Amino acid sequence: MAQQETEQSVNEEFIDDVTDAEERERAHRERGTSRPITVYGNPVLHRECQDVTAFDDELARLIDDMFASQRTAEGVGLAANQIGVDLKVFVYDCQDDEGVRHVGHVCNPVLDDLPADQRVLDDSNEGCLSVPTAYAELARPDYAVVRGQDMHGKPIVVRGTGYFARCLQHETDHLYGRLYIDRLSKRDRKDALRQMAEGTPRYPVVPND
Repeated sequence: MAQQETEQSVNEEFIDDVTDAEERERAHRERGTSRPITVYGNPVLHRECQDVTAFDDELARLIDDMFASQRTAEGVGLAANQIGVDLKVFVYDCQDDEGVRHVGHVCNPVLDDLPADQRVLDDSNEGCLSVPTAYAELARPDYAVVRGQDMHGKPIVVRGTGYFARCLQHETDHLYGRLYIDRLSKRDRKDALRQMAEGTPRYPVVPND
């Protein structure tokens, strides 16, 4: 797929989110404070988040808290609105289909539109920390490229394949007010919400009023 990249992306470097993945995730997590997860029905999950404009210590603390919260919930990705923060930033700690661990964060993410010859769909099961205990099959491209900024405001490009590609798409969706169940058929969405209603989250959540 890299050989078919556009001229624009040829001149850009994809970030190295693999080297020292364990150490970097631990450092963020140990500095952070775990927060409860917002769940389906909370208004912050159903609208587009605000752009990150201040790349400061407060943003760095938020990212640390997100890594801590992600670990508590045993997730592989977490968007800021999933802990009630209205900002376009997500973190991830996710393996691809080859078992390679990717750890990082993206502010103000935008997904590349893939050409038709790169849109190979994978219809694996998908779940969400904000729709606890529910899973459903959802077709997504098995390759994704996300462009955004790091916590210092530097432009970054992240690419993923397989399960990691699904993670990048899932978390970017969150920041534009879309949950994975919003992409399901009415029948499958109803079933996912039934699973959520009948299940018990294994991590702290913020109850909806």
